[in-house]
Amino acid sequence: MSNDRVLLLPGLGNSGPDHWQTHWEGAFPDFVRVIQDDWDTPSAEAWVERLHREIMASMTPAILVAHSLACCLVARWALVHSGPVAAAFLVAPSDVEAPNYPSGTTGFSPMPMQALPFSSLVVASTDDEYVPIARGRQFADAWGAQYVLLGARGHIGSGAKLAMWPEGLALLSELRTRAA
Repeated sequence: MSNDRVLLLPGLGNSGPDHWQTHWEGAFPDFVRVIQDDWDTPSAEAWVERLHREIMASMTPAILVAHSLACCLVARWALVHSGPVAAAFLVAPSDVEAPNYPSGTTGFSPMPMQALPFSSLVVASTDDEYVPIARGRQFADAWGAQYVLLGARGHIGSGAKLAMWPEGLALLSELRTRAA
């Protein structure tokens, strides 16, 4: 597509076999999943440091493709680090401050609300149980990201049964082109 590399950043629990990130990883050998040590009770500090090591492993600019909790990870990384990141594709950011957010995570709250130093796109759905439309737009505005609201796709994960998610690939392609 362009002269960059794609890092797939799953959220809480990792992305299973039916998740679009897993389909993309299987279809595109240059899409690399960042593997965290603890997917179920993650520490923000540990996740941020792992992401930083992956970003700094190459001077080729990275496109960060984050889902759910990993959107917060990208914002937390940008609070304390810089490096060769061209853009972030932030899908269904979950609200780590919401009362219904799953327990077990450490250090992700409060949600970082500063502008990201790279091009970014937030993709949200009209019926996401982890973030209301207004809150997702608030994240996008704070991060300086373009905001795309899809129809009813739930949390835009495995449950949405998106398979290769062509709509997402098209949005990612547009972001990569803008970032190039």
